[in-house]
Amino acid sequence: MKIQLIRNATLRLEYAGHTILIDPYFAPKHSLPSYTGKSPNPMVDLPLSTEAILEGVELVIVSHLHSDHFDSVAQNLVPKEWLLLCQPVHEQTIREKGFQQVTPIHNSYDWNGIHITRTEGHHGTGEVGEIMGKVCGFVFQADGEPTLYWAGDTVLCAEVRDAIATFKPDVVVTHSSGATWPDKSGERSLIVMDAEQTVEVCRIAPSTMVIATHMEALDHGTTSREDLRQAREQANIENKRLLIPVDGETLEIAKP
Repeated sequence: MKIQLIRNATLRLEYAGHTILIDPYFAPKHSLPSYTGKSPNPMVDLPLSTEAILEGVELVIVSHLHSDHFDSVAQNLVPKEWLLLCQPVHEQTIREKGFQQVTPIHNSYDWNGIHITRTEGHHGTGEVGEIMGKVCGFVFQADGEPTLYWAGDTVLCAEVRDAIATFKPDVVVTHSSGATWPDKSGERSLIVMDAEQTVEVCRIAPSTMVIATHMEALDHGTTSREDLRQAREQANIENKRLLIPVDGETLEIAKP
């Protein structure tokens, strides 16, 4: 298995001989509004061209329709005839954008020897969680490959703990920027994991490799890569157990 972090949540996954693109977000640097007033988004450029990102892709997975996971640039560039997997709630909206092979995953889906299971999560808690809407993650399983749990845009919650206990993944990909969002009163709360929650994932899955992504791309993040490295050190977690890739980096992981 190879996982290439493109930027934010966007991944190129090479798995069981196939190439999968997850949550394509192709907007140029500073082309979208700020979430907090700190900086236009995204705050960084893509690390490679969109042509290179799309080369060889056979399947696209979209976890939800927030603009930093499936933006208008990606919607224009991803070929409309490609197979695209999504949550059931988003099928019609994606079809209305012209995509022809939209397949909702109600529970699981088998594709070219890969078993893909949709998992639940919470994009925040309380009122903020309601504002952010329904999100999901995915578990990938195939003969000869590590079991991968891509948790998606979620805080550490019961559903994440259950997925780890149920699937016993070899690898968990977390969104670890500590991004926040305001409720109606203006009070901000977490909508993805921060350093503390990412470290807790390592604790509840002691034999699992954790890969922290969705960092340093958007201005509502509160946790930097350096923050997470310091938290990793303070928690006495080995570097190889909690990986913090930079944009464009490819990680190659063999089945244990």
